[in-house]
Amino acid sequence: MEKQLNSQATAVEMLAEIPKTCSIGVKTNSKGHESSWRGYKLHLDTGDGQIPLTAVLTGASVHDSQVAIPLMKITSARATHLYELMDSAYDAASIHAMSARLFHVAIIDPKTQLPCRVKPIPVLDPPEVIRYRERTMAERVNGRLKDEFGARFVRVRGAAKVMTHLMFGVLALTVDQLLRLSR
Repeated sequence: MEKQLNSQATAVEMLAEIPKTCSIGVKTNSKGHESSWRGYKLHLDTGDGQIPLTAVLTGASVHDSQVAIPLMKITSARATHLYELMDSAYDAASIHAMSARLFHVAIIDPKTQLPCRVKPIPVLDPPEVIRYRERTMAERVNGRLKDEFGARFVRVRGAAKVMTHLMFGVLALTVDQLLRLSR
């Protein structure tokens, strides 16, 4: 992330350095249990109204924060927005710095070292807490993509085929959201 922050490279050049090969991903859930999978990970940047703005496919082992700065750059070129809403996985100085360079307000859930069952003391200002609640939209988009648009079980091999499969789902989800908003 530090290299990305201080680099003059474009977002596409930054993404070229991130692994896109099939790999093993591990995730710890809210109860502290680990789950693993083999394959890929789709990183989405969503806007208000649950509209996907940017999508990047990486190997499953790539941490979300490694893709944050290129995603921020790509989305900033596509849409005008004011906030970067992210969970605690993105709480890094370089991500905060890039957000400031783009003249955005970074609202990132602070990392805590407390046990899983203890509710952390919020460090965000009250208006930021209200805006941060909108971040759940991204989780809903991911959930809908998995449950309704075929992203849970991908039966093709290779990054290009996986990305094509997932982008058909993203396209269908985007059209569905736009139709919902027009009602």
